[in-house]
Amino acid sequence: MRQGAQGSASTGTPWAVANPSGSSGQSGASGPPGQVRVPRQAGEVRGEHTHSEPAAPAAVRPVVQRASVRGQILDALRAALVAGDLRPGEVYSAPVLGERFGVSATPVREAMQQLALEGAVEVVPNRGFRVVERGVRELGELAEVRALIEVPVMLRLARTVPAERWAELRPLAEATVRAASSGCRATYAESDRGFHRAVLSLSGNVQLVRIAEDLHRRAQWPLVGGGRGVRGRAELLADAHEHTALLDALVARDLDVVRALVGEHFAGAAAAG
Repeated sequence: MRQGAQGSASTGTPWAVANPSGSSGQSGASGPPGQVRVPRQAGEVRGEHTHSEPAAPAAVRPVVQRASVRGQILDALRAALVAGDLRPGEVYSAPVLGERFGVSATPVREAMQQLALEGAVEVVPNRGFRVVERGVRELGELAEVRALIEVPVMLRLARTVPAERWAELRPLAEATVRAASSGCRATYAESDRGFHRAVLSLSGNVQLVRIAEDLHRRAQWPLVGGGRGVRGRAELLADAHEHTALLDALVARDLDVVRALVGEHFAGAAAAG
């Protein structure tokens, strides 16, 4: 639960797109079960220069599923951003990223434009997209804003939501522990957001959930040069166990423990920035 930007060291195979959206694949193509390679699309646009960007990692070209290519590419780019495969300050072009994913530049460019709207990257005319550089001050500011939004809501929900509703979130809390055990920051980031999203959804306020989700995602982007936001497996596990501790307190209606846990969580996140 403790928020922090992710480090620059990638875990796992870079640029692998293994069913990031969770949708089922079509049969009849090579690759792992449930996956197919998307053929190159006609009329590919190669508008960006690619000579100055980092060399592609030496890995087998990944595969994506046919359904919702743009959405899967967006999920894969977000995961690469959190894992540090997309490095702050570096410029990446859509055609070269398309080569890495085995698709045309079009869905990559559309996904990158969405990341630009979210503030993760910025457009570099005639070159591509630069990953935004940010420091620990921004991380602290994000933690402060998240606390202003989430802490009062969690305390209100602790007083009004019945214990059985909180118990229904147990699988999500346990999933964060399993994700942390893997040591993969991208996997844990997704699970972490899922737990927070489920808690805040009990408020019934769709706009609040959307805003909190955006802030949470931005808080997981990497810092320039790593910095104090880099967390290893032990820190991820400690973070995940805070989810289960909070859920236990919510089920028990122990408001003092709930208040202490959420207050300490966001105070610690702000201090990390």
